[in-house]
Amino acid sequence: MERTSLIQSSAKGSIPRLNLTVTVYDTSLQGEPSFNLFGFLMCIGATAARALKTVVQGILLSSEGERLHSMNLLMYMAPVAVAVLVPAAYFMEGDVVGTTISLARDDKKFIFYLIFNSSLAYLVNLTNFLVTKHTSALTLQVLGNAKGAVAVVISILIFRNPVSVTGIFGYSITVAGVVLYNEARKRSRND
Repeated sequence: MERTSLIQSSAKGSIPRLNLTVTVYDTSLQGEPSFNLFGFLMCIGATAARALKTVVQGILLSSEGERLHSMNLLMYMAPVAVAVLVPAAYFMEGDVVGTTISLARDDKKFIFYLIFNSSLAYLVNLTNFLVTKHTSALTLQVLGNAKGAVAVVISILIFRNPVSVTGIFGYSITVAGVVLYNEARKRSRND
């Protein structure tokens, strides 16, 4: 199967494509009380990069010629992520290594928290790969946006975080997009 046909087969019809476009736009609207052009552009770039990663991940997990197991894909992607994120953390957060060592010396539970957090991150990545392998890259993107909307609702209910009218509008678009995507998938299964 050719790469472009795999990408197109994961988004059959105009409703899922429209949904993905609305979701990308919606991500930039969600909840910021003051608009910042740089933040808007970074949000659009991050969403596009996440979508590209998910599509490539789908190709690697399901293509006949390049089929990888989820664990192997994670094994290959983790060192690349470390190589990108460690210098970025050092540059953006200054003495992050010294701070981490200091916190670990002061509180022995801190090492447990780091290991627990790393284990959860590993499981999240593995779950993402398995969802992509068994469904599609587009489904993973839609689920990610639905997860964001659920997290905001929980945040509002538990922590009483304020939400702007623009944020409510943005999350309403997200929920509507998820519903439309589910309806489109049901129709495509019945056809």
